[in-house]
Amino acid sequence: MNAIRTAGATALVVALLGSAAVTVAWRGAAADTSTGELRLGAPGTLVTVDAKGHRVRQTTRDGKELATGPDCRRAAVAAGTLVCLQGLPGPFSSEVRVYRSGKAEPEVTLPVWGNPSRARVSPSGHLVAWTVFRSGDSYAASGQFSTTAGIYDLRDGSHYGSLEDFAVFVDGERSQSQDMNFWGVTFAGDDRTFYATMAANGRTHLVRGDLSTRELRALRTNVECPSLSPDEQRIAYKKKVGDHWQLHVLDLGTGADTPLAAPAGVDDQAAWLDNGTVAYGRADHGKPFVYTVPADGSGEPVKLVEGSSPTVATAVR
Repeated sequence: MNAIRTAGATALVVALLGSAAVTVAWRGAAADTSTGELRLGAPGTLVTVDAKGHRVRQTTRDGKELATGPDCRRAAVAAGTLVCLQGLPGPFSSEVRVYRSGKAEPEVTLPVWGNPSRARVSPSGHLVAWTVFRSGDSYAASGQFSTTAGIYDLRDGSHYGSLEDFAVFVDGERSQSQDMNFWGVTFAGDDRTFYATMAANGRTHLVRGDLSTRELRALRTNVECPSLSPDEQRIAYKKKVGDHWQLHVLDLGTGADTPLAAPAGVDDQAAWLDNGTVAYGRADHGKPFVYTVPADGSGEPVKLVEGSSPTVATAVR
């Protein structure tokens, strides 16, 4: 990482950490609960983002709306925790807002430099992650955007800043690449291990991260937007095939790579409904819908509900 980018990333983290003590508070607009209260710990329900007003919607898998919640550009839920990534007025300005079951206002609010891209919650509900697009990195050409991913621990308020500040290892060697970008975090159940995408030197990598050591290790190339299965044995992801993306599932134990029956061009971080089913968002005649497809490569896509950014509510642990 070059000096200009390091200085910028460090300044951003210091600013976030310095403001966290002030902004970690009960603030923000109350959730709209006109159709009922968000039940974030209701197992099996879908949480999506409405295309019209960017409003969080909670539905059954057959499309029955149960509740609506806060405005979010990206959202994710697990174990009674909802993370909401919302854009603010002005260029490249966002907030990460974290809601807990039974609360109409955010428990945590964090300022973020960038436009909303991805969001995730760990299986325990203790960790939240986000990805934003931003501009201004010294290595990027004029008009180009980069991505930044961050992680926050709700238990003790630990802010891990940008993944750019972690030590990165590729083929066993410490990487000194100046153009690293990170996006698409997905968590394991130990509240320490996570996976993400790293781009550097014109290639994308699946990386495994360790919060305790603040290290990232590259595992495989041509992997974007990973999503770890509930049994933690496989990763659903999008893979560049020619000039388009194709959803695949990677077996972490054997290395076997299975293309899914989803159509080409799906640009989403998939989510697992269960160990056998992958969900994703895709536009149909200009409207986003949630589809599912078997994780073993068989079958055909099934349209579930209108909306984007799908995740599945799980029981509070």
